[in-house]
Amino acid sequence: TIIMLIVCVTVATYFFEQHPELTSPGQSQPIEKQEAKESEPPQPSLLQPIFIDDSIGYSLQNDQLQITFDKGSEWVQVPVEKAKLFTGEYNGTEQELIENSYILTLNRVSFLYSEGESIKLKYSLNQGDTWEDSVVTAQYPPIRFRKVEFLNEKFGYVIISGDRTMSQEWTTVYLTDDGGKQWKETTHSGVTRLIYDGGFVDENTGFLSFGILNPIEPELYVTQDGGNSWSNATVKIPEKYHEIFVMAEIPSKEEDHLAVTINQGQNGDYEGGKVKGKFISTDNGKTWEFSMEVRPNESE
Repeated sequence: TIIMLIVCVTVATYFFEQHPELTSPGQSQPIEKQEAKESEPPQPSLLQPIFIDDSIGYSLQNDQLQITFDKGSEWVQVPVEKAKLFTGEYNGTEQELIENSYILTLNRVSFLYSEGESIKLKYSLNQGDTWEDSVVTAQYPPIRFRKVEFLNEKFGYVIISGDRTMSQEWTTVYLTDDGGKQWKETTHSGVTRLIYDGGFVDENTGFLSFGILNPIEPELYVTQDGGNSWSNATVKIPEKYHEIFVMAEIPSKEEDHLAVTINQGQNGDYEGGKVKGKFISTDNGKTWEFSMEVRPNESE
């Protein structure tokens, strides 16, 4: 009996030495395999879209710019390095794209970016199936302000500023009439104050709004010949609103005239600082007359 017991213990010891996984009850796989699995890199998390509208959005996760047109079910990677979207004097938060530096619609996707000293536009007209590159300008100092917009399939504009020194900088407007393939620099406005905003309402009529550091009155410049010449628009501000409505936003078309809202700037405190003045122009932007106050909850 003793001999049989010794034999059994010997056999059992040999068996468990050959099958060590059986010494760890409750585990469904060998310890060595568990450790290997735990050392595997974590899988990337699901992309969380930053929505532009109900279904269109983008993501900057995993250091890649990706876009979606179906609420995030499918993604298209944009072939541009994320860092190039934020290069310049102003970098934004780098958690979201810089406002106005891109277009994301069903019919057009465009992204302004810097490459070396060049400012370029990466764009697609088929939701990212194919991509094109165009050079807006081959040489420009590090940019602060940047904006791209198209009014139709052919006509678009890019406004950028750079080379800032204290409260002065250089602002340039570029236009395209072939959908973004080629860009033409317009005549400089002659203004070197910091730009607040700019834009066109049609192929000929555009505006530049200057003065973001302690403005005391709006400085709105207008072109009516596609950027060949610029002039300072006359904004007739009632005495009551002097040094209150000081920064002009970009005009828009309303029926048979143009309309613009002028806000109070960063330091405004009239009626809480959020009330704006609405002004009307009947001569295509040369002169502006006060129309009404606009409250934050009112349509502009």
